[in-house]
Amino acid sequence: MHALEAQGIHKSYGGVRALRDVSLALKPGSVHALLGENGAGKSTLVRIMTGAATPDSGTLRLDGAEATFASTADAVRKGVAVVSQELSLFPHLSVLANMFPMREPRWGPFINRGRMLQLAQPILDQLGVTASPHAPVHTLSLADRQLVEIGKALVSEPRVLLLDEPTSALEGGATERLLGILRVLKERDVAVVFVSHLLEEVVSVCDEVTVLRDGAVVIQCERIADHTIPSLVKAMIGDKQVVVLTDAVEAALELTGEAGSGLEIDEVALAGAEGTVSFTANPGEVVGLVGLIGAGPIELLRVIAGIDRPVSGTVTLPGGVRAPRNQRDAVRCGVAYVSGDRRLGLMIDKPIWENIVQVRAMALAKDGLLLNKGSLIARAAQHIDSIGIKVPSPIAAVNALSGGNQQKVVLAKWLDNAPTTILLDDPTRGVDIGARAEIHALLRGSARAGAVVLLCSTDLEELTGACDRVLVFYRGSVCAELRGDELTSQNMLELMNTGELVA
Repeated sequence: MHALEAQGIHKSYGGVRALRDVSLALKPGSVHALLGENGAGKSTLVRIMTGAATPDSGTLRLDGAEATFASTADAVRKGVAVVSQELSLFPHLSVLANMFPMREPRWGPFINRGRMLQLAQPILDQLGVTASPHAPVHTLSLADRQLVEIGKALVSEPRVLLLDEPTSALEGGATERLLGILRVLKERDVAVVFVSHLLEEVVSVCDEVTVLRDGAVVIQCERIADHTIPSLVKAMIGDKQVVVLTDAVEAALELTGEAGSGLEIDEVALAGAEGTVSFTANPGEVVGLVGLIGAGPIELLRVIAGIDRPVSGTVTLPGGVRAPRNQRDAVRCGVAYVSGDRRLGLMIDKPIWENIVQVRAMALAKDGLLLNKGSLIARAAQHIDSIGIKVPSPIAAVNALSGGNQQKVVLAKWLDNAPTTILLDDPTRGVDIGARAEIHALLRGSARAGAVVLLCSTDLEELTGACDRVLVFYRGSVCAELRGDELTSQNMLELMNTGELVA
Protein backbone atom coordinates (compact mmCIF):
# COMPACT_ATOMS: atom_id res chain seq x y z
CA MET A 1 0.00 0.00 0.00
CA HIS A 2 1.24 3.50 -0.84
CA ALA A 3 1.72 5.94 2.03
CA LEU A 4 0.48 8.89 -0.03
CA GLU A 5 -0.73 8.94 -3.61
CA ALA A 6 -1.81 11.69 -6.03
CA GLN A 7 -4.02 10.49 -8.89
CA GLY A 8 -4.86 12.41 -12.07
CA ILE A 9 -4.11 15.86 -10.67
CA HIS A 10 -5.00 18.90 -12.80
CA LYS A 11 -4.31 22.48 -11.70
CA SER A 12 -4.46 25.84 -13.52
CA TYR A 13 -3.71 29.39 -12.40
CA GLY A 14 -5.61 31.81 -14.60
CA GLY A 15 -4.90 30.66 -18.12
CA VAL A 16 -1.74 28.77 -17.20
CA ARG A 17 -2.00 24.99 -16.82
CA ALA A 18 0.41 24.15 -14.01
CA LEU A 19 -0.37 20.39 -13.83
CA ARG A 20 -1.95 18.09 -16.42
CA ASP A 21 -3.07 14.62 -15.31
CA VAL A 22 -0.17 14.13 -12.89
CA SER A 23 0.04 11.05 -10.66
CA LEU A 24 2.63 10.25 -8.00
CA ALA A 25 2.73 7.28 -5.60
CA LEU A 26 4.99 7.26 -2.51
CA LYS A 27 6.10 4.03 -0.85
CA PRO A 28 6.93 3.72 2.86
CA GLY A 29 10.70 3.51 3.37
CA SER A 30 11.54 5.05 -0.01
CA VAL A 31 13.01 8.41 -1.06
CA HIS A 32 11.32 9.55 -4.25
CA ALA A 33 12.98 12.23 -6.42
CA LEU A 34 10.64 14.75 -8.07
CA LEU A 35 12.52 16.52 -10.86
CA GLY A 36 11.84 19.11 -13.52
CA GLU A 37 12.79 22.58 -14.67
CA ASN A 38 11.54 25.68 -12.86
CA GLY A 39 7.91 26.06 -13.82
CA ALA A 40 7.47 22.35 -14.55
CA GLY A 41 4.92 21.99 -11.74
CA LYS A 42 6.96 20.40 -8.93
CA SER A 43 6.16 22.95 -6.23
CA THR A 44 2.49 23.06 -7.27
CA LEU A 45 2.25 19.28 -6.86
CA VAL A 46 3.98 19.45 -3.46
CA ARG A 47 1.57 22.19 -2.35
CA ILE A 48 -1.43 20.10 -3.38
CA MET A 49 -0.11 16.98 -1.62
CA THR A 50 0.41 18.93 1.62
CA GLY A 51 -2.80 20.97 1.82
CA ALA A 52 -1.41 24.33 0.68
CA ALA A 53 -3.36 24.25 -2.60
CA THR A 54 -6.47 22.51 -3.93
CA PRO A 55 -6.46 20.62 -7.26
CA ASP A 56 -8.99 21.50 -9.96
CA SER A 57 -9.54 17.76 -10.36
CA GLY A 58 -7.94 14.52 -9.22
CA THR A 59 -7.69 12.83 -5.84
CA LEU A 60 -5.27 12.20 -2.98
CA ARG A 61 -5.08 8.91 -1.11
CA LEU A 62 -3.47 8.50 2.31
CA ASP A 63 -2.76 4.88 3.32
CA GLY A 64 -5.10 3.77 0.54
CA ALA A 65 -8.11 5.85 1.60
CA GLU A 66 -9.22 8.99 -0.23
CA ALA A 67 -8.09 12.06 1.70
CA THR A 68 -8.34 15.82 1.68
CA PHE A 69 -6.21 18.32 3.58
CA ALA A 70 -7.87 21.57 4.66
CA SER A 71 -4.45 23.17 5.26
CA THR A 72 -0.81 22.30 5.82
CA ALA A 73 -1.55 22.14 9.56
CA ASP A 74 -4.28 19.59 8.84
CA ALA A 75 -1.81 17.58 6.74
CA VAL A 76 0.71 17.61 9.61
CA ARG A 77 -1.97 16.33 12.00
CA LYS A 78 -2.54 13.46 9.55
CA GLY A 79 1.18 12.65 9.33
CA VAL A 80 2.20 14.59 6.19
CA ALA A 81 4.84 17.32 6.64
CA VAL A 82 6.54 19.62 4.15
CA VAL A 83 9.69 21.73 3.94
CA SER A 84 8.87 24.42 1.40
CA GLN A 85 11.36 26.12 -0.89
CA GLU A 86 10.47 29.46 0.69
CA LEU A 87 10.94 29.59 4.46
CA SER A 88 7.79 29.88 6.60
CA LEU A 89 9.45 30.92 9.86
CA PHE A 90 8.48 33.80 12.15
CA PRO A 91 11.69 35.88 12.30
CA HIS A 92 11.13 37.48 15.72
CA LEU A 93 10.15 34.27 17.47
CA SER A 94 12.71 31.86 18.91
CA VAL A 95 14.01 28.76 17.17
CA LEU A 96 12.04 26.66 19.65
CA ALA A 97 8.76 28.53 19.10
CA ASN A 98 9.14 28.18 15.33
CA MET A 99 9.51 24.42 15.59
CA PHE A 100 6.08 24.06 17.27
CA PRO A 101 3.80 26.57 15.50
CA MET A 102 0.32 26.33 17.07
CA ARG A 103 1.04 22.79 18.29
CA GLU A 104 3.16 23.22 21.41
CA PRO A 105 3.11 20.30 23.86
CA ARG A 106 1.04 21.26 26.89
CA TRP A 107 0.74 20.48 30.55
CA GLY A 108 -2.92 21.13 31.18
CA PRO A 109 -3.56 24.71 29.99
CA PHE A 110 0.16 25.61 30.05
CA ILE A 111 2.79 25.28 27.33
CA ASN A 112 5.34 22.64 28.36
CA ARG A 113 8.57 24.37 27.34
CA GLY A 114 10.70 21.68 28.93
CA ARG A 115 9.07 19.06 26.72
CA MET A 116 9.51 21.33 23.68
CA LEU A 117 13.24 21.52 24.34
CA GLN A 118 13.41 17.78 25.01
CA LEU A 119 11.87 17.04 21.61
CA ALA A 120 13.62 19.75 19.58
CA GLN A 121 17.22 19.69 20.85
CA PRO A 122 18.15 16.20 19.53
CA ILE A 123 16.88 17.17 16.07
CA LEU A 124 18.77 20.49 16.12
CA ASP A 125 21.89 18.57 17.16
CA GLN A 126 21.41 16.05 14.33
CA LEU A 127 21.09 18.90 11.84
CA GLY A 128 24.16 20.68 13.23
CA VAL A 129 22.37 23.87 14.36
CA THR A 130 24.71 25.51 16.85
CA ALA A 131 22.51 28.53 17.62
CA SER A 132 20.65 28.57 20.93
CA PRO A 133 17.09 27.20 20.68
CA HIS A 134 16.04 30.40 22.45
CA ALA A 135 17.67 32.71 19.86
CA PRO A 136 15.34 34.76 17.62
CA VAL A 137 15.29 33.28 14.12
CA HIS A 138 16.21 36.60 12.49
CA THR A 139 19.64 36.41 14.14
CA LEU A 140 20.46 33.12 12.35
CA SER A 141 22.24 32.71 9.03
CA LEU A 142 20.16 31.70 6.01
CA ALA A 143 21.63 28.19 6.23
CA ASP A 144 20.64 27.80 9.89
CA ARG A 145 17.14 29.14 9.14
CA GLN A 146 16.82 26.48 6.45
CA LEU A 147 17.87 23.82 8.99
CA VAL A 148 15.29 25.09 11.50
CA GLU A 149 12.64 24.82 8.77
CA ILE A 150 13.68 21.20 8.25
CA GLY A 151 13.71 20.59 12.01
CA LYS A 152 10.17 21.95 12.28
CA ALA A 153 9.00 19.24 9.88
CA LEU A 154 10.98 16.46 11.56
CA VAL A 155 9.77 17.25 15.09
CA SER A 156 6.21 16.32 14.07
CA GLU A 157 7.45 12.75 13.36
CA PRO A 158 5.75 12.54 9.95
CA ARG A 159 4.94 9.34 8.10
CA VAL A 160 5.27 11.25 4.83
CA LEU A 161 7.82 14.06 4.35
CA LEU A 162 8.00 16.27 1.25
CA LEU A 163 11.20 18.31 0.84
CA ASP A 164 11.16 21.10 -1.77
CA GLU A 165 14.78 22.20 -2.41
CA PRO A 166 15.86 21.58 1.21
CA THR A 167 19.61 21.85 0.53
CA SER A 168 19.54 25.01 -1.61
CA ALA A 169 20.85 27.23 1.22
CA LEU A 170 23.13 24.62 2.85
CA GLU A 171 26.86 24.09 2.63
CA GLY A 172 28.56 20.72 2.23
CA GLY A 173 28.62 19.54 5.84
CA ALA A 174 24.99 20.46 6.55
CA THR A 175 23.89 18.87 3.28
CA GLU A 176 25.61 15.59 4.16
CA ARG A 177 23.95 15.59 7.60
CA LEU A 178 20.53 16.06 5.99
CA LEU A 179 21.12 13.29 3.47
CA GLY A 180 22.16 11.07 6.37
CA ILE A 181 18.89 11.87 8.16
CA LEU A 182 16.95 10.89 5.02
CA ARG A 183 18.64 7.49 5.10
CA VAL A 184 17.56 7.09 8.75
CA LEU A 185 13.98 8.06 7.82
CA LYS A 186 14.00 5.35 5.15
CA GLU A 187 14.88 2.79 7.82
CA ARG A 188 11.88 4.04 9.85
CA ASP A 189 9.55 3.45 6.85
CA VAL A 190 8.91 7.16 6.28
CA ALA A 191 7.94 8.00 2.69
CA VAL A 192 10.02 10.95 1.42
CA VAL A 193 9.73 13.21 -1.63
CA PHE A 194 12.99 14.95 -2.47
CA VAL A 195 12.91 17.93 -4.87
CA SER A 196 16.36 19.15 -5.88
CA HIS A 197 18.17 20.59 -8.88
CA LEU A 198 21.45 19.08 -7.65
CA LEU A 199 21.31 15.76 -9.45
CA GLU A 200 24.38 14.32 -7.73
CA GLU A 201 22.46 14.55 -4.42
CA VAL A 202 19.40 13.01 -6.01
CA VAL A 203 21.25 10.00 -7.36
CA SER A 204 23.08 9.44 -4.07
CA VAL A 205 20.01 9.27 -1.82
CA CYS A 206 16.88 8.52 -3.89
CA ASP A 207 15.33 5.17 -4.80
CA GLU A 208 12.72 6.23 -7.35
CA VAL A 209 12.22 9.19 -9.68
CA THR A 210 9.37 11.06 -11.34
CA VAL A 211 10.14 13.83 -13.85
CA LEU A 212 7.74 16.62 -14.82
CA ARG A 213 8.02 18.79 -17.94
CA ASP A 214 5.61 21.63 -18.66
CA GLY A 215 3.14 20.33 -16.07
CA ALA A 216 3.01 16.74 -17.34
CA VAL A 217 4.75 13.50 -16.32
CA VAL A 218 7.54 12.30 -18.64
CA ILE A 219 9.11 9.73 -16.27
CA GLN A 220 6.84 8.15 -13.67
CA CYS A 221 7.87 6.24 -10.55
CA GLU A 222 10.88 4.52 -12.14
CA ARG A 223 13.93 3.14 -10.36
CA ILE A 224 16.55 5.88 -10.26
CA ALA A 225 19.27 3.24 -10.69
CA ASP A 226 17.96 2.76 -14.25
CA HIS A 227 18.86 6.35 -15.14
CA THR A 228 22.02 8.42 -15.55
CA ILE A 229 22.36 12.12 -14.80
CA PRO A 230 22.46 12.96 -18.56
CA SER A 231 19.28 10.94 -19.17
CA LEU A 232 17.51 12.77 -16.33
CA VAL A 233 18.60 16.15 -17.71
CA LYS A 234 17.33 15.11 -21.15
CA ALA A 235 13.97 14.15 -19.65
CA MET A 236 13.73 17.48 -17.82
CA ILE A 237 14.49 19.81 -20.73
CA GLY A 238 13.54 17.66 -23.75
CA ASP A 239 15.04 18.80 -27.05
CA LYS A 240 15.21 22.43 -25.98
CA GLN A 241 18.58 24.14 -26.24
CA VAL A 242 19.67 26.63 -23.58
CA VAL A 243 19.62 30.03 -25.24
CA VAL A 244 22.78 32.12 -25.10
CA LEU A 245 21.42 35.46 -23.98
CA THR A 246 24.41 37.77 -23.92
CA ASP A 247 23.61 39.83 -27.02
CA ALA A 248 19.99 40.32 -25.99
CA VAL A 249 21.06 41.27 -22.50
CA GLU A 250 23.54 43.87 -23.73
CA ALA A 251 20.82 45.47 -25.83
CA ALA A 252 18.37 45.43 -22.93
CA LEU A 253 20.94 46.92 -20.55
CA GLU A 254 21.56 49.90 -22.84
CA LEU A 255 25.22 49.95 -21.87
CA THR A 256 27.99 50.96 -24.22
CA GLY A 257 30.38 48.15 -23.41
CA GLU A 258 33.18 50.68 -22.90
CA ALA A 259 35.32 49.60 -19.96
CA GLY A 260 35.93 52.29 -17.34
CA SER A 261 37.77 52.05 -14.03
CA GLY A 262 37.13 49.03 -11.87
CA LEU A 263 35.97 48.33 -8.33
CA GLU A 264 38.82 48.85 -5.85
CA ILE A 265 38.88 47.34 -2.37
CA ASP A 266 41.78 48.77 -0.36
CA GLU A 267 42.71 47.37 3.07
CA VAL A 268 39.07 46.87 4.06
CA ALA A 269 38.65 45.34 7.52
CA LEU A 270 35.32 43.61 8.11
CA ALA A 271 33.58 43.43 11.48
CA GLY A 272 34.88 40.51 13.52
CA ALA A 273 37.58 39.62 10.97
CA GLU A 274 41.27 39.12 11.69
CA GLY A 275 42.78 40.59 8.50
CA THR A 276 41.99 43.03 5.70
CA VAL A 277 40.85 42.65 2.09
CA SER A 278 42.43 44.29 -0.97
CA PHE A 279 41.77 43.62 -4.66
CA THR A 280 40.58 45.21 -7.90
CA ALA A 281 37.74 43.83 -10.03
CA ASN A 282 37.68 45.11 -13.59
CA PRO A 283 34.76 45.77 -15.94
CA GLY A 284 34.22 42.80 -18.22
CA GLU A 285 35.08 40.05 -15.73
CA VAL A 286 33.07 37.87 -13.37
CA VAL A 287 34.97 37.50 -10.08
CA GLY A 288 33.97 34.78 -7.65
CA LEU A 289 34.18 35.18 -3.86
CA VAL A 290 34.10 32.09 -1.66
CA GLY A 291 34.73 31.16 1.96
CA LEU A 292 33.21 29.47 4.97
CA ILE A 293 30.31 31.18 6.76
CA GLY A 294 31.66 34.31 8.44
CA ALA A 295 34.96 34.28 6.51
CA GLY A 296 34.12 37.49 4.67
CA PRO A 297 32.64 37.12 1.14
CA ILE A 298 29.03 37.93 2.00
CA GLU A 299 30.10 40.51 4.57
CA LEU A 300 32.15 42.28 1.88
CA LEU A 301 29.20 42.32 -0.53
CA ARG A 302 27.09 44.01 2.15
CA VAL A 303 29.77 46.67 2.67
CA ILE A 304 30.01 47.42 -1.05
CA ALA A 305 26.19 47.56 -1.22
CA GLY A 306 26.09 50.17 1.54
CA ILE A 307 24.23 47.91 3.98
CA ASP A 308 27.10 47.63 6.49
CA ARG A 309 30.12 49.80 7.21
CA PRO A 310 33.71 48.51 7.18
CA VAL A 311 35.82 48.78 10.30
CA SER A 312 38.49 50.50 8.21
CA GLY A 313 39.76 50.77 4.64
CA THR A 314 38.21 52.21 1.49
CA VAL A 315 35.86 51.01 -1.23
CA THR A 316 36.01 52.83 -4.57
CA LEU A 317 33.27 52.08 -7.07
CA PRO A 318 33.76 52.12 -10.87
CA GLY A 319 34.15 55.71 -12.03
CA GLY A 320 36.11 56.70 -8.92
CA VAL A 321 33.06 57.02 -6.64
CA ARG A 322 33.83 56.42 -2.97
CA ALA A 323 31.93 53.90 -0.85
CA PRO A 324 28.17 54.53 -0.63
CA ARG A 325 26.83 55.86 2.68
CA ASN A 326 23.83 53.52 2.61
CA GLN A 327 21.99 51.15 0.29
CA ARG A 328 19.95 53.92 -1.36
CA ASP A 329 23.15 55.82 -2.11
CA ALA A 330 24.66 52.60 -3.53
CA VAL A 331 21.74 52.21 -5.95
CA ARG A 332 22.22 55.80 -7.13
CA CYS A 333 25.90 54.98 -7.69
CA GLY A 334 25.03 52.03 -9.96
CA VAL A 335 25.32 49.16 -7.44
CA ALA A 336 22.93 46.18 -7.74
CA TYR A 337 22.78 43.76 -4.79
CA VAL A 338 20.99 40.43 -5.30
CA SER A 339 20.46 38.88 -1.87
CA GLY A 340 20.63 35.15 -1.18
CA ASP A 341 16.97 35.33 -0.13
CA ARG A 342 15.03 36.28 -3.27
CA ARG A 343 11.96 37.29 -1.25
CA LEU A 344 13.93 40.29 0.03
CA GLY A 345 14.19 41.50 -3.57
CA LEU A 346 10.52 41.10 -4.49
CA MET A 347 7.23 42.85 -3.79
CA ILE A 348 5.62 39.45 -3.63
CA ASP A 349 1.97 40.53 -4.00
CA LYS A 350 2.65 43.04 -6.80
CA PRO A 351 2.55 42.41 -10.56
CA ILE A 352 5.66 41.24 -12.39
CA TRP A 353 6.03 44.51 -14.31
CA GLU A 354 6.06 46.60 -11.10
CA ASN A 355 8.77 44.39 -9.64
CA ILE A 356 10.95 44.73 -12.73
CA VAL A 357 10.73 48.51 -13.13
CA GLN A 358 10.65 49.55 -9.47
CA VAL A 359 14.31 50.61 -9.12
CA ARG A 360 14.54 52.48 -12.43
CA ALA A 361 11.08 54.06 -12.04
CA MET A 362 11.92 55.43 -8.58
CA ALA A 363 15.10 57.02 -9.96
CA LEU A 364 13.23 58.62 -12.89
CA ALA A 365 10.45 59.90 -10.63
CA LYS A 366 13.00 61.57 -8.37
CA ASP A 367 14.37 63.35 -11.44
CA GLY A 368 10.91 64.88 -11.91
CA LEU A 369 9.92 62.79 -14.95
CA LEU A 370 6.29 61.77 -15.42
CA LEU A 371 5.97 58.01 -15.86
CA ASN A 372 3.52 56.32 -18.18
CA LYS A 373 2.20 52.95 -16.98
CA GLY A 374 1.98 51.58 -20.52
CA SER A 375 5.60 52.41 -21.28
CA LEU A 376 6.72 50.84 -17.98
CA ILE A 377 4.83 47.62 -18.77
CA ALA A 378 6.41 47.60 -22.25
CA ARG A 379 9.84 48.09 -20.70
CA ALA A 380 9.22 45.18 -18.33
CA ALA A 381 8.02 43.03 -21.25
CA GLN A 382 11.33 43.72 -23.03
CA HIS A 383 13.25 42.26 -20.09
CA ILE A 384 10.83 39.33 -19.81
CA ASP A 385 11.55 38.43 -23.44
CA SER A 386 15.31 39.02 -23.36
CA ILE A 387 15.88 37.13 -20.10
CA GLY A 388 13.45 34.32 -20.86
CA ILE A 389 11.08 34.66 -17.89
CA LYS A 390 8.15 32.23 -18.22
CA VAL A 391 5.09 34.36 -17.45
CA PRO A 392 1.50 34.42 -18.70
CA SER A 393 1.56 38.24 -18.75
CA PRO A 394 3.61 41.13 -17.26
CA ILE A 395 0.56 42.06 -15.19
CA ALA A 396 0.40 38.66 -13.46
CA ALA A 397 1.35 38.55 -9.76
CA VAL A 398 4.98 37.61 -9.13
CA ASN A 399 3.93 35.14 -6.42
CA ALA A 400 2.38 32.95 -9.15
CA LEU A 401 5.83 32.27 -10.65
CA SER A 402 8.17 29.38 -9.91
CA GLY A 403 11.21 30.06 -7.75
CA GLY A 404 13.57 30.18 -10.73
CA ASN A 405 11.40 32.66 -12.61
CA GLN A 406 11.07 34.80 -9.48
CA GLN A 407 14.86 34.89 -9.33
CA LYS A 408 14.98 36.07 -12.94
CA VAL A 409 12.54 38.87 -12.04
CA VAL A 410 14.92 39.99 -9.27
CA LEU A 411 17.80 40.06 -11.76
CA ALA A 412 15.70 41.90 -14.33
CA LYS A 413 14.82 44.53 -11.72
CA TRP A 414 18.48 45.37 -11.21
CA LEU A 415 19.51 45.05 -14.85
CA ASP A 416 16.76 47.55 -15.74
CA ASN A 417 18.75 50.15 -13.79
CA ALA A 418 21.88 49.54 -15.95
CA PRO A 419 24.20 48.89 -12.98
CA THR A 420 27.97 49.27 -13.19
CA THR A 421 28.57 46.97 -10.19
CA ILE A 422 26.58 43.74 -9.75
CA LEU A 423 26.84 41.87 -6.44
CA LEU A 424 25.26 38.42 -6.21
CA ASP A 425 24.82 36.14 -3.21
CA ASP A 426 23.92 32.59 -4.33
CA PRO A 427 21.82 33.81 -7.28
CA THR A 428 21.04 30.30 -8.57
CA ARG A 429 19.94 28.80 -5.24
CA GLY A 430 16.96 26.57 -5.98
CA VAL A 431 17.21 27.14 -9.75
CA ASP A 432 17.10 24.39 -12.37
CA ILE A 433 19.92 23.50 -14.75
CA GLY A 434 18.47 25.41 -17.72
CA ALA A 435 17.68 28.58 -15.77
CA ARG A 436 21.11 28.40 -14.12
CA ALA A 437 22.81 28.46 -17.52
CA GLU A 438 20.61 31.39 -18.55
CA ILE A 439 21.50 33.33 -15.38
CA HIS A 440 25.18 32.71 -16.01
CA ALA A 441 24.67 34.04 -19.54
CA LEU A 442 23.05 37.13 -18.01
CA LEU A 443 26.10 37.70 -15.84
CA ARG A 444 28.43 37.26 -18.81
CA GLY A 445 26.31 39.63 -20.87
CA SER A 446 26.36 42.22 -18.08
CA ALA A 447 30.15 41.96 -17.81
CA ARG A 448 30.57 42.27 -21.58
CA ALA A 449 28.38 45.36 -21.47
CA GLY A 450 30.81 47.01 -19.04
CA ALA A 451 29.73 45.97 -15.54
CA VAL A 452 31.86 44.62 -12.69
CA VAL A 453 30.33 41.36 -11.46
CA LEU A 454 31.08 39.79 -8.06
CA LEU A 455 29.56 36.34 -7.49
CA CYS A 456 29.33 34.63 -4.08
CA SER A 457 28.14 31.03 -4.19
CA THR A 458 28.06 27.99 -1.95
CA ASP A 459 28.16 25.85 -5.12
CA LEU A 460 31.84 25.44 -5.93
CA GLU A 461 31.13 23.91 -9.33
CA GLU A 462 29.17 27.04 -10.22
CA LEU A 463 32.17 29.20 -9.42
CA THR A 464 34.51 27.11 -11.57
CA GLY A 465 32.13 27.37 -14.53
CA ALA A 466 30.91 30.96 -14.25
CA CYS A 467 33.93 32.96 -13.07
CA ASP A 468 37.11 34.27 -14.68
CA ARG A 469 38.87 34.02 -11.32
CA VAL A 470 37.91 33.26 -7.73
CA LEU A 471 39.14 34.95 -4.54
CA VAL A 472 39.17 32.55 -1.57
CA PHE A 473 38.54 34.07 1.86
CA TYR A 474 39.94 32.71 5.10
CA ARG A 475 39.22 34.37 8.44
CA GLY A 476 38.35 37.74 6.97
CA SER A 477 41.02 38.15 4.31
CA VAL A 478 41.80 36.83 0.84
CA CYS A 479 44.21 33.92 1.15
CA ALA A 480 44.42 33.04 -2.57
CA GLU A 481 43.33 33.92 -6.07
CA LEU A 482 42.53 30.98 -8.34
CA ARG A 483 42.26 31.03 -12.13
CA GLY A 484 42.87 28.71 -15.06
CA ASP A 485 43.89 25.16 -14.15
CA GLU A 486 44.15 26.09 -10.45
CA LEU A 487 40.45 26.95 -10.29
CA THR A 488 39.07 23.65 -8.97
CA SER A 489 36.59 22.70 -6.27
CA GLN A 490 39.29 20.74 -4.44
CA ASN A 491 41.61 23.76 -4.24
CA MET A 492 38.77 26.01 -3.06
CA LEU A 493 37.75 23.56 -0.32
CA GLU A 494 41.32 23.20 0.91
CA LEU A 495 41.91 26.96 1.00
CA MET A 496 38.55 27.73 2.65
CA ASN A 497 39.31 25.31 5.49
CA THR A 498 43.06 25.80 6.02
CA GLY A 499 44.06 29.06 4.30
CA GLU A 500 46.71 27.33 2.21
CA LEU A 501 47.27 24.64 -0.38
CA VAL A 502 49.19 21.55 0.64
CA ALA A 503 51.70 20.71 -2.09
